[in-house]
Amino acid sequence: MRVLVWQWGRRGAGPKMAVELARGINALEGCQAVLSLSEKAEILRADSSVRNDLPFRTYTTLLSLLVRVVQAPWLVKGLAARLQRIRPDLAICAMPGPLDLIMVAALHRVGVPVVVIVHDAQAHPGDGFPGQIFLQRLLVWRADVVVALTAHVAALLAPQRCMRGRKAIVASHPPFAFEGATALARPLAHGGPIRLLAFGRLLPYKGLDLLAEALQRMGSTPDYVCRVVGKGPDAPWLRQLAAVPGVSVENRWVPEGEIAGLLAWADVLLLPYREASQSGVGAAALAAGRWVLATNVGGLAEQFRDKPQAVLCAPTVEGIAQALSQIITQPPPVPEAEENATIKADWAFMAGKLLSNVCRVLPHRAGFSAAGLKVAEPAPRTKS
Repeated sequence: MRVLVWQWGRRGAGPKMAVELARGINALEGCQAVLSLSEKAEILRADSSVRNDLPFRTYTTLLSLLVRVVQAPWLVKGLAARLQRIRPDLAICAMPGPLDLIMVAALHRVGVPVVVIVHDAQAHPGDGFPGQIFLQRLLVWRADVVVALTAHVAALLAPQRCMRGRKAIVASHPPFAFEGATALARPLAHGGPIRLLAFGRLLPYKGLDLLAEALQRMGSTPDYVCRVVGKGPDAPWLRQLAAVPGVSVENRWVPEGEIAGLLAWADVLLLPYREASQSGVGAAALAAGRWVLATNVGGLAEQFRDKPQAVLCAPTVEGIAQALSQIITQPPPVPEAEENATIKADWAFMAGKLLSNVCRVLPHRAGFSAAGLKVAEPAPRTKS
């Protein structure tokens, strides 16, 4: 089975998702992944082991995006010719983006079934680009199979017209491993105050205003240090956070190569979200053996409720403050970082289950079946 995995974002979780999914597929007996990333994908510089089998020139500005849209008919023709040479049995979009309809048109031209993994069924406040959800719904309409990473997202997708009465396959979101992050010192090994980290895009739905008020309730002489790191607008809640004793705000984009260092610094990853589909940052924290404090909203409950190193709380100032006090004064057992082999097995298991489910949905469209696909259960975890 030859599976094309594509994601044409230049940076962030999308290319990372595509790379790990492709590696998971390659770990399955009888399967081969063909990876298609943007020529300028940040992960190509951060990880020299990544092989971009089908590079695609995307865009860097709004003007260059418009140029690529105008060129769409010629791009479809050229991609179709390249796909004819590769001859994939199936194609998976790892995370939707602005130019994916070009790839779908090329895939349909050569008769390849299309699977789309939807991360967010609805736009979060302040997230994405104008028209993102409209383009995603066009993509979902044209897809042969739709996959969600939580049952929460699948339920939100179900009534949307673009689903055409279909049900989304629900897959898991395995831990994200970053170079060096699985060999980190365990939390609190530094011997100082507990270190809290809020990391990611600093957007309204991330609940940073709730976090600011919760930290203010911790008193003027905190037993912690907290870093808020990521890219976002110059918002009042960031200034409010910066004014809290023991808190620093770094409003900047964090390159792929710095993420392991951030996780190495932290003891606890904070996810005080008002709403959420799932969290790639949380998946990285689990792999690195960090504690996770998350609000009990959306897909976060599914992602973390069975994790011994995670603490779930109400999405309120009081709930976050109480959970912070508990984790600072009485930390749960120190988690172990995931072994690289275990993380790879998780991605292989996820990829195998996904392909098995796709085979059952599309036996008449694809030249393969689930019968010969061997999916081994991942090794059980040992709780610390």
